[in-house]
Amino acid sequence: MTEQQIKPWWKQLWPWLLISGPAVAMIGCAITIWLAVNLYADKPLRDGVVKQGLKVEQLKAAQVNK
Repeated sequence: MTEQQIKPWWKQLWPWLLISGPAVAMIGCAITIWLAVNLYADKPLRDGVVKQGLKVEQLKAAQVNK
């Protein structure tokens, strides 16, 4: 009988298959965070506009000049 050669772990398929799932999830998370910060960030409101929660209201001219 011949003795089976044992490969190092990095030359086998299973470790890379198990690592690929969490690695893809981390890349997806990083892309999502980048999109949230850079593309969909809240824009500043213009003068005379007040935001209270989800409600946006235009201030009257007398209130703007205070």
